[in-house]
Amino acid sequence: MSNPFCFEVEARDPTCAARTGHMDTPHGSVNTPVFMPVGTQGSVKGMTQQDLLEMGAEVVLGNAYHLYLRPGIDVIRRAGGLHEFIGWPKTMLTDSGGFQVFSLAHLNKVTREGVTFQSHIDGSRHFLTPESAIDVQTEIGADIIMCFDECTSYPATREAATGSMRMTLEWAIRCKQRWLERAPETQALFGIVQGSTYPDLRAESAAGLIEIGFPGYAIGGVSVGEAKDEMLEVIALTAPRLPDVQPRYLMGIGSPEDILAGVEYGVDMFDCVMPTRNARNGCLFTSQGRLNIKNQRYGMDFGPPDPECECPVCRKYTRAYLSHLYRSGEMLALRLNTLHNLCFMLQFFFNIREAIRAGRFLDFKQSFLRKYLAEDGLLFV
Repeated sequence: MSNPFCFEVEARDPTCAARTGHMDTPHGSVNTPVFMPVGTQGSVKGMTQQDLLEMGAEVVLGNAYHLYLRPGIDVIRRAGGLHEFIGWPKTMLTDSGGFQVFSLAHLNKVTREGVTFQSHIDGSRHFLTPESAIDVQTEIGADIIMCFDECTSYPATREAATGSMRMTLEWAIRCKQRWLERAPETQALFGIVQGSTYPDLRAESAAGLIEIGFPGYAIGGVSVGEAKDEMLEVIALTAPRLPDVQPRYLMGIGSPEDILAGVEYGVDMFDCVMPTRNARNGCLFTSQGRLNIKNQRYGMDFGPPDPECECPVCRKYTRAYLSHLYRSGEMLALRLNTLHNLCFMLQFFFNIREAIRAGRFLDFKQSFLRKYLAEDGLLFV
């Protein structure tokens, strides 16, 4: 059986590396560039799957580390896989848990064989290897799965970054072998580029992964504490080194300005908790900048959150009402804020794709940032 996963570039912007196309997966086609809402534990916080479908989401994320711990792989297997368990009919991607190894470092011990970690839920101890990370993701049943990697901390010495990157390459070989044994017909496995902020290590990592060969490639280990210009340099250097005919995924990047930079360098896939997390903290994305809805000055503002947005929240509710809900501690505030932010992001990506098809991506980028960043970068905060 041939793998139903494929990627095709349909249009390229003539002034930069931005491109638009589609990925076909067993659960449908995904238009790229794409933003993927994060549903770490099988749920995009505050949203139902129907909400996501109605706003036009084509792919969501789950995290193998968290799902392995709770509800557990046996529950998901008995349900018929994660798609059936959560009621999501479209494409799904799972992260292997490498970032959790990084973010929960105080609970983990990393060796070349794998990672021994302590559950942040109940303190139980577990051992995760590249092979078991693939096994877990196979049982979960996502359409796109990720190699198990070590996300290099920042700052990292050259010695530490080199060792971490080369171990990630070793793990990628083991992941691919296990994937070939388990589910190459139904799942696409992506390799993850590491190497901290060292250009030559990033180049070595990308070349090593390409030699191993994967259906897609991700840029990992960014936005982990490095300066913005360092992060953008890593993206600019790494993206062109990845195969042109396969999707490029920039992991964990979610601010509109960083997304635009990634698209300009030829990135196709993005995910981040920023839209949902910011929403729960009262921060809304708008075409004119970020809006801090809990600010007292919006208590008598009866305009929509974003006058250029057609989402259900902007069509029906005012800033004054959203401010009241948030400052009153109403649960509805979190849901409406999240609904707006995700709709904003999905419309933002639709506009990006249209701009690329029209050959005017850089004009769109300039126009968007001129309003979004305004004079100080945070117009409404």
